[in-house]
Amino acid sequence: MRNSECLTHGQAGQGYANEKDLKDLGGNDERALLDSRVILWHGFCSVHKRFNVGQIEKARAEFPGVQVIVHPECPMEVVDAADSAGSTDFIKKAIAAATEPTTFAIGTEINMVNRLAAEYPQHTIFCLDPVICPCSTMYRIHPGYLAWVLEALVRGEVLNRITVEEDVAAPAKVALERMLAARP
Repeated sequence: MRNSECLTHGQAGQGYANEKDLKDLGGNDERALLDSRVILWHGFCSVHKRFNVGQIEKARAEFPGVQVIVHPECPMEVVDAADSAGSTDFIKKAIAAATEPTTFAIGTEINMVNRLAAEYPQHTIFCLDPVICPCSTMYRIHPGYLAWVLEALVRGEVLNRITVEEDVAAPAKVALERMLAARP
């Protein structure tokens, strides 16, 4: 089940609670919320929230046969209107798997779309939103930047340290430790 489906179909006793559950306890008792292993919050990505069904319709009108692939953080109606939806790795693999020249309209961060267009010139690859603002941090998820951070750590430098108050840090540390301890 996708996260977005969990948000709309979550029920008490399934091991998770969604944001609606937290408003007036969402019909749950306090114990049900405390027993939840995961609390899903209705957050959003400002980049993915910009995509809309009208952009998909426009792409289909201008490029008959276009394959529309979007990131699952897009609004649900966009995910439903696309040909497929998946992680950035899913998007990259879908384009790499196309054996014939194909037109792709992609609904995700523009720097990735531009990299894919450069890497796969046999395809026509464009972003669903032509005026999208690039995410100011996603382009840093790149081997060169990772090497830069790791080399600094070896030298004893901590780059981009994030500091929060102790009342935020303590439960965040517990959550991080649990995530790092999890095994597939």
